[in-house]
Amino acid sequence: MKIIKVAFCVLLFQNISFSQELESILLAADDAESLTQAYINPALKGIVYSMNDGWYTTGKTHELFGFDITIGANLALVPDDDKEFLFRSSDYNFVTSQVGSQQNVSTVLGDDTNSTFFDVRIPVGDGTVKVAEFEMPGGIGEDFPLKGVPAPIVQVGFGLPKSTDFKLRFVPNLGIDDKVKNFVIGLGLQHNISQYIPTMDESPFSLSALVAYGHTKVTYAIDDEEALDDVTVENGEAEFKLNSLSIQAIGSVDLKIVDFFGSIGFGRGGSKLALNGDYTLTYQLEDSEGNNIGTVQETISNPLNFKADVNSVRLGLGTRINLSVFKIFASYTLQEYSNISAGIAVSVR
Repeated sequence: MKIIKVAFCVLLFQNISFSQELESILLAADDAESLTQAYINPALKGIVYSMNDGWYTTGKTHELFGFDITIGANLALVPDDDKEFLFRSSDYNFVTSQVGSQQNVSTVLGDDTNSTFFDVRIPVGDGTVKVAEFEMPGGIGEDFPLKGVPAPIVQVGFGLPKSTDFKLRFVPNLGIDDKVKNFVIGLGLQHNISQYIPTMDESPFSLSALVAYGHTKVTYAIDDEEALDDVTVENGEAEFKLNSLSIQAIGSVDLKIVDFFGSIGFGRGGSKLALNGDYTLTYQLEDSEGNNIGTVQETISNPLNFKADVNSVRLGLGTRINLSVFKIFASYTLQEYSNISAGIAVSVR
C-alpha cells in the first residue's frame, strides 16, 4: 500500500519508490487495521503538523494592495517514541511475532531495520485453521531530512483593507503519475492588532492575529503490477485526506536589515487514510493436527479506514533577513511534533 509515500511524493514534488508489503497486513484479518494504524500513525500526524506551519514571517501586515510570494519548506520532527511501536501478541487476536510475545517494530518514519515477520492463524470453526505469514515494511525515515515529515510552501499574500492580509496556498494536480490525483489548498487571514494600541503602530514592534486553514487530498490507484501471491487487488485505490487549522498571536520587531518574530497559539487537525477496492486473500489451510490440506481464498472490500487527530499548543520563534524586497527566513516551532521552516520570499509592502 503506497499512499503515504505518494502523499510525500506530492508534497515534495519528487518520485519515491513504494513498497507493496503493507497490503500483506490485510492477511491479519480483524487485526489488520490496528496493526496498520500503529505503523502509519506518525506519518499521518506529522503531515498535519508540517502542513500547518510556515504561514507567517512577520507580525506586520501589508498596506492595501501590497503582496508577497513565499517559497519554502516545513519539516515536522518525529519524536523518537513514534519511530517504533511495541507489538504485544496479547493485544491482537490472530497475529503473533516470530521472535516472541512482544517486539519493537519500526513505524513508517522509523529506521529501515531488519525484517519483522508475523504469523497469522485464524480458526475457521470446523477444526481447520487459516494460516499465513507476512513481513512488516521497514521505516522510510532515512529517506527524509532529519527523519522528519517534510512539506513545501508555495504561498501568496495580499493586503486588504483594515490592515488585513489574505493568504493563499494552492497546488493543482501535478501529473507526476497517471495513477495519482492530488489537490492542496490553504486559506489564511492575518489582522494587524498594533493599530488598536496607541503609539505601538509607529514603533518597530508589530502584533497581529492569524487564522489559517489547510486541506489536502491525494488518491492513488493500486494495481497488481507487483502483486503478492497471497494478496490480489481489483479496483484498488488508496485515499489520503488532511484538514488543519492554526490560530496564532504573532509578534515581531523590525530592525530594518534583520527582523525577529515569535508566536503563541494552537494547532489542530486530522488526516485520514482509506484503502478502497476488492482484495482477495489466499491462506494455507491446516487441519486440527497441523497438516496442510490446501488453500482457501477470501475477498474483502474497502478494508481500511482510519484517521489521526492532533491538538497542540505551539510556540514559535524565527528571524528574517531583509534584502530590499527579497526576504530570507527561518523559524522553529515547539509543539508535539516540533517544526523547522525556512525559505525565501518577495514582499512589496
